[in-house]
Amino acid sequence: MTDNKFFNSKVALYTLIIGCFVVSVSMGIRQTYGLFFQFFETDLNITSTYFGLAIGVQAIVWGIFATIFGIIADKYGSNKVVLLALITYAFGIYSLGNLNSQGLLFQINLGILVGIGLGGAAAPIIVPTVAKHFPNHNRAKAAGFVTASASVGMFIYPIISNTLFGTYNWGNILNIFVFILLIAGALSIFLKEPDSNKVSQGSEEVNQSLTEAFREAFGYKSYLFLMAGFFVCGFQITLIATHVPKYVVERGLDGWTGAAILSLIGLFNIFGTLTMGYLADKYSKKILLSGLYFLRGIIIILFLMLPASNILAISFGICFGFLWLATIPATFGIVAQVFGTKYLAMLSGIVFLSHQLGSFSGAYLGGYFYDNYGSYDYAWYLSILLSFFATLMHLPINESPIKRVATA
Repeated sequence: MTDNKFFNSKVALYTLIIGCFVVSVSMGIRQTYGLFFQFFETDLNITSTYFGLAIGVQAIVWGIFATIFGIIADKYGSNKVVLLALITYAFGIYSLGNLNSQGLLFQINLGILVGIGLGGAAAPIIVPTVAKHFPNHNRAKAAGFVTASASVGMFIYPIISNTLFGTYNWGNILNIFVFILLIAGALSIFLKEPDSNKVSQGSEEVNQSLTEAFREAFGYKSYLFLMAGFFVCGFQITLIATHVPKYVVERGLDGWTGAAILSLIGLFNIFGTLTMGYLADKYSKKILLSGLYFLRGIIIILFLMLPASNILAISFGICFGFLWLATIPATFGIVAQVFGTKYLAMLSGIVFLSHQLGSFSGAYLGGYFYDNYGSYDYAWYLSILLSFFATLMHLPINESPIKRVATA
């Protein structure tokens, strides 16, 4: 008999609450880097290409450590991983604002240290940690709540940053972020793993080793299709988060429109992720994802082709925000539905690494195209083509749980 209660235990409740707070902090602060670029450029002599490279390095390191931390979290528990990651994140942000982070030091702090921090304190670790507490029929909704909390952070922190710029220098603002990260780290100690016999895994659990789980996933075409689609997600959202504040100014709009777009993306992503979480527990996740990427392509085309205006910028932030992280509940939901939850953090981390390869491409190529051709247009055109590629990649995915033969 199916248990219709959303929360099966108090542990599930406070794990969800703490997970939501941690993700809102880690992802909210990440959403502000494009707003700090003006200070990096004037005070640290950082070019658009070098800034894009740092964000790209951050994306790759984030993806690699999401996989590494996923393996550790599946075996030893996520609270240790998240605590270590948040301390590393805080140190990277502190160093960025206080140690004259020019040249290679800029890449180490914003690229490597922050990347490691995000690898253990963002959605790829927190979503599986929370999802393990919920059965398959509620799992995407739980993932939607966590992802929506990231959206809350993405909405709030650009506003906080823009407000504080009038009172504090940028280094002191980063110090405030350090303090918030350390609070999140203290709370992360209380993240707990579920008792495995209390939650339905969604597919038959067998005595499977980590290596066997890895081989099984990479021998399954649908897993590879899912990775290809998530690459596109990474390309698009990092291109926008990194370069759209400067892009809108280049099109003749006021500087506030860049912050407005990022904040609106965060705000409307709340509704998008909750909606996707609800729908993904009821309808085909692959069809939802295919439709989402198709709509992204259409929105970008309209953003490029329509005359530049504040209304267009605001509309773009609202529409793209609704689709921003809405990929996560359905994407990670497919992984859990097909493979079960025993190695969910690891398998989700590997899918996320593909996302981060896309993020590196979006961040770096955006800056490269601008510095070498004086325009972001080529990056936008590539993003449109990738949208329709992802639309097609999700259609052949098999969402059915893998049938395994139990071994003695």
